[in-house]
Amino acid sequence: MNAASLPHPHVVIADDHPLFRAALRLAVERVLPGVSVTEADSFEAMKAAVVAAPDADLVLLDLHMPGVRGYSSLVWLRAEHPSVPVVMVSAEEDGATVHRALDFGAAGFIPKSAGLEVLTTALTAVLDGQLWTPPAAPPPPDNGDAQLARRVASLSPQQLKVLMHLADGRLNKQIAYDLEVTEATIKAHVTAILRKLGLYRRTQAAVLAQRLLLSEAVPLDVSAVAGEDDES
Repeated sequence: MNAASLPHPHVVIADDHPLFRAALRLAVERVLPGVSVTEADSFEAMKAAVVAAPDADLVLLDLHMPGVRGYSSLVWLRAEHPSVPVVMVSAEEDGATVHRALDFGAAGFIPKSAGLEVLTTALTAVLDGQLWTPPAAPPPPDNGDAQLARRVASLSPQQLKVLMHLADGRLNKQIAYDLEVTEATIKAHVTAILRKLGLYRRTQAAVLAQRLLLSEAVPLDVSAVAGEDDES
């Protein structure tokens, strides 16, 4: 995707801080003259905006917004709308946070401390198909978290919903009721989730999901998690 080749560009800006939304809008308008911008100040508003504009050219997503738990909003977007590039914006600029966002499929990471010129440079790079991160971002840690995060990002939207329910400790029959499907369907989803994530226990998947919902980029490795599963 090249910024200059977009005839009627549309960008969704999801951030609960009006001043930063205004700064992002200004940068977007500099990069994409004539752009149509939709602003959202919560997770629910962002979901509605993307559903209303499934062909959006870019989503600028705040890591912390009302209704968001950890990286759930990014994972949701990548699962539900995989063709829409997402750039994470956050006041947290540590290397773990930056690389976790990239592992979950973000097309870039822009720190909120960035000035207008840096915002413009970052957006231009992303719209031209490049991956943009803060120049001072440290290299990714040498562990298996990146691979596991990419596996999570490969889950289907329905599998992702089931995984998030596991984080709340819900039983198959409860999840089936919430999602209006059969219990057998949920069991099949859990089996597929474990296979995709390379896990063996439902408990491991639940712990992993809980870690995904944390704001901090904590280690994702749950291989040492023990305990008997109460459902097969």
